[in-house]
Amino acid sequence: MASSVLYRSANPWWIFFPRLSHRNLLTQCTVVLQRSERLGHVFSATTSTAAAADHERCGRRFRRGKSDNLKGSCCADTFVVASDEKYGDKQVISVTPRLYDYLLTNVREPEILRELREETATMRGSQMQVSPDQAQLLAMLVQILGAERCIEVGVYTGYSSLAIALVLPESGHLVACEKDASSLEVAKRYYDRAGVLHKVDVKHGLAADALKSMIQRGEVDSYDFAFVDAEKRMYQEYFELLLQLSPMQVRIGGVIVIDNILWHGKVADPQVNDSKTISIRNFNRNLMGDKRVSISMVPIGDGMTICRKR
Repeated sequence: MASSVLYRSANPWWIFFPRLSHRNLLTQCTVVLQRSERLGHVFSATTSTAAAADHERCGRRFRRGKSDNLKGSCCADTFVVASDEKYGDKQVISVTPRLYDYLLTNVREPEILRELREETATMRGSQMQVSPDQAQLLAMLVQILGAERCIEVGVYTGYSSLAIALVLPESGHLVACEKDASSLEVAKRYYDRAGVLHKVDVKHGLAADALKSMIQRGEVDSYDFAFVDAEKRMYQEYFELLLQLSPMQVRIGGVIVIDNILWHGKVADPQVNDSKTISIRNFNRNLMGDKRVSISMVPIGDGMTICRKR
């Protein structure tokens, strides 16, 4: 399970630069999102020492193209403009710390989830927890689908799985796969407190082994929804296994949601080539060409891709 770019830190700067101190942020050099030949568009973003100092309240400074009328306003840094004229200088929202704070005030977070989030914030690895807006989206997808049988690969302390379990019908079933026993104990405690423990089938161990075992037991084509937030280098294997467990199009196609597909922006930086970044980059490329699913890459949290099995 990987950390989200939207860290739950009291310091809003960590939303965008979780690995950097505030001082290092002010000296952050140019960040350029290179042209993607596959998608045929480019977004340019530059942050200099002087610009970061001048715009400290507003977050990173993005190229504004023809949006000069926004100069002098904090909102001037709220937009990224596609530099490819074929996109008509389309303004795309860029979530600044101030805007993200506003977004969170519009998340309907149940009290039990808030308590779990705050307890998790005191634990080592708390950045692995999904953000409240992500959890709300996952719960809504489950409700829209009318899903009754779900899978989560990578549970951590259970924030996202609890959000899903809370909206499942009483007859609903959620398989929760997690290899870390200590964090899983926190998750089970909150499942019990929320009154949804009877809906959750906790599987402690390697997720790939659990999924293979489910397939061997004949559970193929029996799950409506899956969420993956686990080992990045295993994404392709998880995806292939989950496709076998997701239903073919009968009433509605099975949906698989994959987290961290933007990986702190590293996937768009050609100078970053560590093994996890390469794995996610390759997975995204494979998914783009995979005709078995319809896809939508959503820039929420650290990026999520929603896949619907055709």
